[in-house]
Amino acid sequence: MAVRWGADGAGPSAREGRRGCRTAAVRASGAFAGLVLLLAGCGIRPTEVPTDAGPAPSRLPCVLDEDSASQPPRTTPAKVYLVCGAQLVVVNRYLSEQPAPGPVAVARQLLDQLLLQPSEAERLAHFTSAVPSGTALTGPRPGDPAHTLRLSVDPAALTSPGLAQLVCTLGESAAATARDTVLLGGPGSSSVRAYACDRELRANPAHTPVPTVPTMPVG
Repeated sequence: MAVRWGADGAGPSAREGRRGCRTAAVRASGAFAGLVLLLAGCGIRPTEVPTDAGPAPSRLPCVLDEDSASQPPRTTPAKVYLVCGAQLVVVNRYLSEQPAPGPVAVARQLLDQLLLQPSEAERLAHFTSAVPSGTALTGPRPGDPAHTLRLSVDPAALTSPGLAQLVCTLGESAAATARDTVLLGGPGSSSVRAYACDRELRANPAHTPVPTVPTMPVG
């Protein structure tokens, strides 16, 4: 029996092998199509290339978008220091206007701002306050120097970041002395000290002692 060779010069075994490959390929493509239809029927959208959408977007730490914030009526802008990223970072707040605000009135409003819970934007940017709730202040007692602020707690009992927040916030307001220091005392007849805010304190309030200068009472 004569063996017939094809025009491509391939024998019957080669032709049968190619036909088998084409049949297997058709069967494989049919199986893949069936798998695609099965996934679509289950509500699953197949994809040929794995995708990576990356992490969910988050607000940059210690960065606030305050350009669009408008100043409330009958208020005056003020700077308040909050804790963020182990340092003190200034944020904008607004105090109610008064006909003739004195140092104590300004200090109380600033303390109220430090006692507020951070706003949603501040919380997402990791801002916090270390000033303990319930902290209050009054003006000088008899014998205290002018501009003295008496806290309801001893300043030495506050955490370093909490005291640093108070000193740096009050030090840039009308509550500060002419030397940009803050005179703080505790309840009763505890001694009054002059506290100052500097760059090192703002950069690392947890590990930088708040600079102090003893102040002698005056008559």
